[in-house]
Amino acid sequence: MSTKILPEQETTPRTSHGDGDHERFSHYADKHKITESMVTGTPIRALCGKVWVPSRDPKKYPVCPECKEIYEGLPPGGGQGDDKNQ
Repeated sequence: MSTKILPEQETTPRTSHGDGDHERFSHYADKHKITESMVTGTPIRALCGKVWVPSRDPKKYPVCPECKEIYEGLPPGGGQGDDKNQ
C-alpha cells in the first residue's frame, strides 16, 4: 500500500469524539513521521486529523474508528509509511 499525502486542512474538534476522546485511541499516521516525532518532539497529523506528539504504547489503546475507516478506504498498494501509534 502506498502512502497517500493529504492536503493540509484546518481541523476542528469533532463532536462525535468530544473533548479528550482522541487521547483514548491509537491513531494511524506515517510510521517514518511517528519515529521522527518521537525523537524531535515535532507534532504529526493522524489520518483522522488529530495533531499530537506520539509518546504512548499504541497497543494499550483501541484503534481510532475514524483512522481505521480512512485507512481501510485507501487503495491497496505498498503501504510502507502508514502505521498506528498513540
